[in-house]
Amino acid sequence: MRILGIDPGYAIVGYGVLDYDNVAFKTINYGAITTGADTPFDRRLAEIYRDMCELLDMFKPDCVSIEKLYFNTNITTGIDVAQARGVITLSAALRDIPIYEYTPLQVKVAVTGYGRAEKHQMQEMTKNILRLKAVPKPDDTADALAIAICHGHTGGSQLSRIMERERKKT
Repeated sequence: MRILGIDPGYAIVGYGVLDYDNVAFKTINYGAITTGADTPFDRRLAEIYRDMCELLDMFKPDCVSIEKLYFNTNITTGIDVAQARGVITLSAALRDIPIYEYTPLQVKVAVTGYGRAEKHQMQEMTKNILRLKAVPKPDDTADALAIAICHGHTGGSQLSRIMERERKKT
């Protein structure tokens, strides 16, 4: 199964492409889509959409795993991230690629086994699971890889396959 993990944003969209065979992960590619702060917001969304389409066409993932959006304190930033997340999910939906959403808590548990893991713990575990020499930068990239790992650990289960078959029937 090829998984494209996404950490959504509008300045930086982290991505990570992993192959998972229900035993081990193989890192295919990772990086970030970046947009300039001086670029009008509609153009930023267009850049994210184009770059996402290019990633999807290049790596042909079986699924996309993306962090669920949650609002902390800055609702305006959250709304802008939601718009970016919309063009990201649109790019996958138009290609009939299944999209799976995970909360930060789910990702932390899947990667570290502990729901209150700190960022540096998540990054180290991601590096170790994928046998990387260093923690990927920027942080959004490491987060995207962790989201892909989360899907591998949870999306590859028999229950998830049954749920996916049922979802396709409706």
